[in-house]
Amino acid sequence: MGMTGQRDLNEGNAATEQGRSGVGRVLVGLRLAAVSAVIGAALAALVVGVILKDVPVLVTGGGVLALLVLLAFIGGRRGAGRDAPPARRTALARIEDLRATGGETADVPVTFRLTVAPDPEDERPAYRVKISQSINLVDIPAYRPRGIAVVEYHPEKPWDVRIVTRPTPEWSRRAEEAEIDSAPESTLVRDPDGGAGAWCLLVLVGLLAGAALVVLSFRGELFASGDAGESAAKESSSSSSAAASSSASRTFSTSTTVSGPSSSLLTFGRMRVTAMELEARVDSAYVTSLRIEDHRMAVRGDSARPLAETVHLPSLPYELLPGLVREARATLGVREAESWRIDVTPGGGAGVGPRVRVTVSGTEGTAHLDADVTGRITDRRAVGVS
Repeated sequence: MGMTGQRDLNEGNAATEQGRSGVGRVLVGLRLAAVSAVIGAALAALVVGVILKDVPVLVTGGGVLALLVLLAFIGGRRGAGRDAPPARRTALARIEDLRATGGETADVPVTFRLTVAPDPEDERPAYRVKISQSINLVDIPAYRPRGIAVVEYHPEKPWDVRIVTRPTPEWSRRAEEAEIDSAPESTLVRDPDGGAGAWCLLVLVGLLAGAALVVLSFRGELFASGDAGESAAKESSSSSSAAASSSASRTFSTSTTVSGPSSSLLTFGRMRVTAMELEARVDSAYVTSLRIEDHRMAVRGDSARPLAETVHLPSLPYELLPGLVREARATLGVREAESWRIDVTPGGGAGVGPRVRVTVSGTEGTAHLDADVTGRITDRRAVGVS
């Protein structure tokens, strides 16, 4: 068979599969709507039975709910273990952007935007994907924008991607040597079954339709047993939206002060939470400087600066900074430090991470130490050393 015939056959198969997928979605939607309507009717029957003290209606509603629970249990047992786990493949991906969404536990939820370079066997070009994955606090500094990470993906489900936090030495070497270009934004893939909002709306409509059918069937008895003079209150809501236009270049600065007996920013998790609050306030994850004191945090930024000359707030190792403060207090000749300060500034060039300087002051004078973005100390200046 020639190349043209083979291509036509592939296109025909793809169209057939797409048609089957569409029909399958319609059938799933109808079944979900029907089951939701039955559940809504059963729940409404229980409520109506209690209000009217009608035992047959009450028993019918409870029996239908019990039957649905039994069918769901049997279906779950039959479907358990039927699907084999998907075969995943390892590949490299370029980190376009990342954002930490929490910081109260050892594993921080992080949202990644990646450009995935699939295995050559898949004959698929690089594409973009957005995922969310929990990363250990210690590992967060290893993931930076424009860096290369090792990932696993499903060839038939390209949106099913996860970062390999402990790759093999071979893949670690590949990641260090690889250079991956950013894929266009138009290549972003999404889970076709990820439209949870539409399914939830369908379930809600089904529940309401089933409940309304039962209530309307007993509307005479229900309204007769209630107050005839009951009136519905009107609810008025007003919403206002203000659109703020921003210029192509802007500078910004903001700070926040925490108070209270246990509000020191050295408290575990407090630095990250405060930094995320400042990020939301300035509407930018990239700043030109970050200053942290015992009860105060401040940021400054300039949107005209290149990203290489900025500090990416979500990727900073806030959980390692209190240890640097303790190290500076104990080893730089300041016996009783009266104050301390952390200054984070951009690195000196491309590929150089932010610089961290911890300054402590006391009666003996002022001293400081420098560290990189991983918390490794690179320089010390004790009291009296110029």
